[in-house]
Amino acid sequence: MNTPNVAARPPAPRLPRGARQVRQMKLEQSSSESRRKAAAVLEVLAGLRTPLQAAQALGLALPGYYHLELRAVQGLVAGCAPLTKGRQKESGRELADAQKQCRKLTTEMQRYQALARATQRTVGLAPPVPAPKKPESGKRHRRPKVRALQALALLKEAEAAAPPPAPFSTTA
Repeated sequence: MNTPNVAARPPAPRLPRGARQVRQMKLEQSSSESRRKAAAVLEVLAGLRTPLQAAQALGLALPGYYHLELRAVQGLVAGCAPLTKGRQKESGRELADAQKQCRKLTTEMQRYQALARATQRTVGLAPPVPAPKKPESGKRHRRPKVRALQALALLKEAEAAAPPPAPFSTTA
């Protein structure tokens, strides 16, 4: 039996840990402008540039650069927060689950109603007659009033009842 002499491929050199992590950053998802700003902030934090040089390179005023740096550091701190373990509930997912359960319960209710009707027909019972609506008592419905109009009417009444102010005299 002749086996072809297949040269075994040598294993690919293993990248250092930092290089693997940099590839996992998914930089293609961010814009070139945001990558440029991040690079400038990192250069300042590493001591390669001064804040003024970075601000000029980005076309910002110095306070604008400091604002950018503050936001970048806040993002860094938020990124260093511990991750919660396990699967996280999302509000959209909870809504979808509730809607799914609502549809399931609605179909189940309709099934039970159909079973009840079929049972009534089989036994020979007439379907239940809905209860008659109660006649409304002699209550008169009040018409709603806008509170602002009521307050305005009170103010006008108070203004009409008050005596006019005395003329201002400068003679003493």
